[in-house]
Amino acid sequence: MMPSCLRGTLLSFRPILAVLYPHHGSWLDPKWRPLVRIACLHGTAKHSQYKDTSWLSQRKMASHIVGYPRMGPKRELKFALESFWDGKSSAEDLEKVAADLRASIWKQMSEAGIKYIPSNTFSYYDQVLDTTAMLGAVPDRYSWTGGEIGHSTYFSMARGNATVPAMEMTKWFDTNYHFIVPELSPATKFSYASHKAVSEYKEAKALGVDTVPVLVGPVSYLLLSKAAKGVEKSFSLLSLLDSILPIYKEVVTELKAAGASWIQFDEPTLVKDLAAHELAAFSSAYAALESALSGLNVLIETYFADVPAESYKTLTSLSGVTAYGFDLVRGTKTLELIKSAGIPSGKYLFAGVVDGRNIWADDLAASLSTLQSLEAVVGKDKLVVSTSCSLMHTAVDLVNETKLDSEIKSWLAFAAQKVVEVNALGKALAGLKDGAYFAANAAAQASRRSSPRVNNEEVQKAAAALKGSDHRRATPVSARLDAQQKKLNLPILPTTTIGSFPQTMDLRRVRREYKAKKISEEEYVSAIKEEISKVVKIQEELDIDVLVHGEPERNDMVEYFGEQLSGFAFTANGWVQSYGSRCVKPPIIYGDVSRPNPMTVFWSKMAQDMTPRPMKGMLTGPVTILNWSFVRNDQPRFETCYQIALAIKKEVEDLEAGGIQVIQIDEAALREGLPLRKSEHAFYLDWAVHSFRITNCGVQDTTQIHTHMCYSNFNDIIHSIINMDADVITIENSRSDEKLLSVFREGVTYGAGIGPGVYDIHSPRIPSTEEIADRVNKMLAVLDTNILWVNPDCGLKTRKYTEVKPALTNMVAAAKLIRTQLASTK
Repeated sequence: MMPSCLRGTLLSFRPILAVLYPHHGSWLDPKWRPLVRIACLHGTAKHSQYKDTSWLSQRKMASHIVGYPRMGPKRELKFALESFWDGKSSAEDLEKVAADLRASIWKQMSEAGIKYIPSNTFSYYDQVLDTTAMLGAVPDRYSWTGGEIGHSTYFSMARGNATVPAMEMTKWFDTNYHFIVPELSPATKFSYASHKAVSEYKEAKALGVDTVPVLVGPVSYLLLSKAAKGVEKSFSLLSLLDSILPIYKEVVTELKAAGASWIQFDEPTLVKDLAAHELAAFSSAYAALESALSGLNVLIETYFADVPAESYKTLTSLSGVTAYGFDLVRGTKTLELIKSAGIPSGKYLFAGVVDGRNIWADDLAASLSTLQSLEAVVGKDKLVVSTSCSLMHTAVDLVNETKLDSEIKSWLAFAAQKVVEVNALGKALAGLKDGAYFAANAAAQASRRSSPRVNNEEVQKAAAALKGSDHRRATPVSARLDAQQKKLNLPILPTTTIGSFPQTMDLRRVRREYKAKKISEEEYVSAIKEEISKVVKIQEELDIDVLVHGEPERNDMVEYFGEQLSGFAFTANGWVQSYGSRCVKPPIIYGDVSRPNPMTVFWSKMAQDMTPRPMKGMLTGPVTILNWSFVRNDQPRFETCYQIALAIKKEVEDLEAGGIQVIQIDEAALREGLPLRKSEHAFYLDWAVHSFRITNCGVQDTTQIHTHMCYSNFNDIIHSIINMDADVITIENSRSDEKLLSVFREGVTYGAGIGPGVYDIHSPRIPSTEEIADRVNKMLAVLDTNILWVNPDCGLKTRKYTEVKPALTNMVAAAKLIRTQLASTK
């Protein structure tokens, strides 16, 4: 029974409750709980304070979420997708899982008190691919004949199929999420081919949740696209704007008819350096859409960086726009711009103060202060609390982390907790500040600042001492390659793979059982040794020249190392989508980093003892560990990176001392961390490249240092890649239509070893020997025979042996074919 004192308090809050929840009769309904909590905190409140509740009708839910994770708290969508792709479940089964996830997300945000809840942020693969489907922009090779795009065509574009390759995939701005790049040409025929945005809005509405439908904005869509193969260089993607706007108008018209009152256009390219004609495209697009948008509140959302002054001017002048969303976590200059330039009268400001890209609990007091400073700019009724970007870039729910250290856990907030933070800030602005919640947050912030586990003086001194040198190897790369060839005696066009081999269910079970202490260390080592032996034997039978051990002991290329470094914490369910069904579980860097013990030497030496062929020691580089972790935000990122570099340096030297002659230090994410603004590139590339050189500056000339990069556009940083001074670089090439080669056609000289990928490992498709040979010959047209390596685009972890063996067989056959052809021409 409810205590009489609480009943009296709730009676005094009845006017507030009546405004917030006019259609709910039961005080015990879950939707009343936030107010019940407030009532308890304000137990002696006087009814007279709240007689005028008119302000609540506008301020009660001044909160917004840009987007939310799709995979589910236990990766439900991942498993449903993979089951469907494997033919083990039906389309109906997949759609049921998806619908349940969407309903759960909408309900969660609604019950948390969020006013502006997004829809159409769910995706089976990628939101840009969803937009391609909406526009019917299907490349001809997929033989789509029109109508509503179904799963078969959609997933063929994403993953390829037995006969055609997938569309290109690349990084989403400077995140670890990947999107499917639209392929457009003057001949592309657009049609309204996916009604997903409208269907999901109606779906939410049927559940009693009024949402804000989210669309990738038309200009950003085109700026993120690429010209299809064979299109003339003079072709402008923005020339297609008038062709796609009619479809956007159809979508908007249907959303209005369905009852939508708000619509969100994501236009993140506004944070990039745009030319005048690109900015003009935004003005043209929204002027053309203005009549269709009439009667709707229109939010233009930006994220990931500051909006440049010229772009800000363009944005705030757009026709028919009601509100502007800004990332005020990574966009601190935008905050000052808002204060100095202002917001047009009567417009809303969606202030992204809660970080959507990290897992640290928000400093609520600091955020509230920022928001209060903005009230003077836009007015109390036009300020909305928001996330800095979609929460899809963070983990789902901290409640699932039952084994995480309690002190560290108190410092964190995952997506579900960030929703609560946004709402708490919105309520605080409305005069309903939850004092206990804010006090607990302040205590956690203080605990983190003062915790001795965060700071290590010895590590800080070692990192500070790095500033006196550029840590470049003393001998030029050409001389090093000569010394290495004398020792390794490799053929021309040497073949290798990138590191990982397929991770079977049995292998995952062994790691899982060892972690749960269900099998002994001896049993675990025996099982991993058996797997390494199998992988070595396969490579020897295939006649690959430089081998890998397959990484069967590794759950993830970053987590594996983080688990053995100090200053890292780990989650059980902190999964984040990387692409499609692929999820990663980023480590949390909470303190200074060091390496207590060797991490890979035992397994690498074991593998090398199994074969006379060179065995690569496989490491993840410091920049990639940094960029693929949730990084502490209490010191500059480069300081943390230097600490990681020193830890990896010790590992490199131990591998060399253990007899490993080839060491690969992957920097797959180096390009990913490049700031979005060109003015900030040089500083980032300087410390990122320096960090890589630190790792291997002390090895002998005969030790061959490899690095690997994938799924980004590398052409604009090729000189920094050369400056890394690696002996060999393997780099993604085939899925991006070999555009990497264009940089060499344009005159860039590369003297180290290089292996542009010869086939795409993210597709189940098996390339033929002839296809691979054709790719290698294209490479030989711009690269010297003596420096070219033959390898896949990336690691083979996500593929099956039934795909890997024939693909590698054809790869080796292609290399041998061309060796024979080259020998016959001498």
